[in-house]
Amino acid sequence: MKEVFQTDRGKVRLHNEDAGGVFINLDGDRLAIVADGMGGHRAGDVASEMSVSHLKQEWEKTKGIIDAETAETWLEEQIKKVNEILFDHALSHTECDGMGTTIVAAIATSLFATMANIGDSRGYILNESGFKQITEDHSLVNELVRTGQISKEDAEHHPRKNVLLRALGTEKTVEMDIKTITFEEGDLLLLCS
Repeated sequence: MKEVFQTDRGKVRLHNEDAGGVFINLDGDRLAIVADGMGGHRAGDVASEMSVSHLKQEWEKTKGIIDAETAETWLEEQIKKVNEILFDHALSHTECDGMGTTIVAAIATSLFATMANIGDSRGYILNESGFKQITEDHSLVNELVRTGQISKEDAEHHPRKNVLLRALGTEKTVEMDIKTITFEEGDLLLLCS
């Protein structure tokens, strides 16, 4: 299995609020993460970096992710732990009040990939069927498209397209989407903000 991680601050922001990487556990399985600190909020870079740091630390001492159920449980438990850490940190550090991050994470084994996401960072697969988005954005505009109130074309230029309905660290509890897909040799995963 090969992996690449790359980040760029873009043309608008003065500093990069993204964090991520690909990490290997004791069995040689991969955990890929992209966390996008919330722009316009205080300490978005702190939130994304803390999220990746905690997940990396826990993943590198993990073994025994042998099936989708185990992978889904691991992601759910660890991401909920990260949410508590971020929320408590923001409460005790006033300079971090309101900090948050989106996250998409994927456990990749030779047989399956399990993906979790919160916010609008995305996960895709490229296989013999083509390029397909696996995750669902937790944004106001995506909810309007999903419920038929606006078209996908309208969503591209909607004035509130950056409004998130879910983020990691901004509330005491958090809901995430978790999906497992079969993963075959030659398939590619793309995680992005």
